Amino acid sequence: MKLDELGQRVRARREERGLTQADVARALQVSAQAVSKWERGENAPDIALLGQLARLLDTSVDWLLGLHGEARDVFEATVFVSSVAGYAARSRDVPPRELAAWANGLYYTLTETVTRHDGVPVKQTGDGVLCFFSGARHRERAAEAARAAARAVSEKQVVALATGEIYLGAMGHPDYRRPDILGDPVNIAFRMLELGARHPEGVILADAATVAGVEARLKGPLEVDLTFIPTKVTLYEIEP
Repeated sequence: MKLDELGQRVRARREERGLTQADVARALQVSAQAVSKWERGENAPDIALLGQLARLLDTSVDWLLGLHGEARDVFEATVFVSSVAGYAARSRDVPPRELAAWANGLYYTLTETVTRHDGVPVKQTGDGVLCFFSGARHRERAAEAARAAARAVSEKQVVALATGEIYLGAMGHPDYRRPDILGDPVNIAFRMLELGARHPEGVILADAATVAGVEARLKGPLEVDLTFIPTKVTLYEIEP
C-alpha cells in the first residue's frame, strides 16, 4: 500500500470517530506532527504502533493496510472521571451566566491537566470531565493526572480511575453524533464518584486493575458494593 493511501484511511477513520490529530497523538504517545505526517502520506506509523492505532480508530491493522479484516471496536484504557462537591447547590444558587463561567474555568483547568499527561478528553460532565488514557503507561499517566488535578483545583474534588476494555465511537443521532466511551470501566468510575462524595476533603479513588500498574502511596484495599454494579469492587485511595 502507498503511504498516501494509508494516510487517507487513518484520516477518514479518525474523523469518523470525532477525534483530532492531537487526540490520536496523546493516546499513542507520539507527537501531533507525526500523526499529521501519517495523514499526509509523508511517513507511516511504526509497526509497533499499528495495533494501538487500529484499536483507537475502531478498525483492524489489515484494514489500515488495505487488506481484508474485521473491525476492532474495543481497547484497554484507564477511564478518568471527576466531580466537584456542592455542584447541585451551586447550580441552584448561582446565576446561570456566573455558573457557566465557573464551569468553563473548571473544564479548562482539568482538560489542560489531562492533556499534559497525554489523556484524551471525551466530554464535560456538569461538574467535571470524562477522559481516557490509552497506550504506554496509561494507568500511571492517569494517576499522575489525577494527582495533578487535585493540586490544580482548589475545591473539594473526587477523581475516579477504572481500567479495562472500553468502546470509543461516535454516539447519538447521525446529525449530532459526538465521540463517547462505553464499557464497565466507565460505569464503575461514575459509581465510584458517588462513594468518593462522602469523603470530607476530596479523594482519588482507583480500582484494582488501575493500581496494578501504578507506583504510588495507597490506602486500602476496600471491597465495596457500587450502585448498579453486580459484584463487589476492590478500591484504593491514591494519596495526592
